[in-house]
Amino acid sequence: MKIALFGCADIKVGKHNLKDPRLDQADKLVEAGKKTYAQADVIGEDQLLEADGILATQESRADLILKDLEFVETRLGRDPQPAERAALEKIKGLLESERFLFNAGLAAEDWQAVAAHNFYTSKPITVATPADRQDPDALLRRAFAEAGYICFLTVGGKENRAWPIRRGATAWEAAGAIHTDIQKGFIRAEVISFADFLDAGGETPAKRAGKQRLELKPYVVQDYDLVNFRFNK
Repeated sequence: MKIALFGCADIKVGKHNLKDPRLDQADKLVEAGKKTYAQADVIGEDQLLEADGILATQESRADLILKDLEFVETRLGRDPQPAERAALEKIKGLLESERFLFNAGLAAEDWQAVAAHNFYTSKPITVATPADRQDPDALLRRAFAEAGYICFLTVGGKENRAWPIRRGATAWEAAGAIHTDIQKGFIRAEVISFADFLDAGGETPAKRAGKQRLELKPYVVQDYDLVNFRFNK
């Protein structure tokens, strides 16, 4: 996934490991060849519209709103169709009240009326406080989560690994995050919640305690579930 920086000079563009301490805990409980964090691709201001989420500062948040407001005013000046004009007027009011569009509750029909346009503040935006900027790793994890992403874990063998997926993804979709062959041949997912994994002291003790569940394709994966996929090769 991609996180665009806007005014955050303390973080460099490029690939960043999302150093979640939960993976560190899992790595202490299950022996594996290596530990692999989920990654985010951090991109610059010139790629804002390509991002899954935006990380801004308190100082720069108003500039994002202004970018959208200037576009809306330009578009209104070009005599759009009535449905688009009505939606743009609503959007203008939200922006003038310093609201981001992604969480402003705009109706589906309004979004449909402006579907041909891109708005900066329609993307999830994380606003960093001065305190946040003292811990870039935690800040990136927060931006990752607020952009609508979670991770699931696979443990043991060659690596203990966190896999990023969108919140709400099914077990079948999560299988595809590892490999399309696993998704195509999906039989079931063996799932242990992270809390049960920790409480039991590892994967094997959790299984012995009856904490492993068998789930099918529609199961909605929860944050940091331990998942083992069974599939036809």
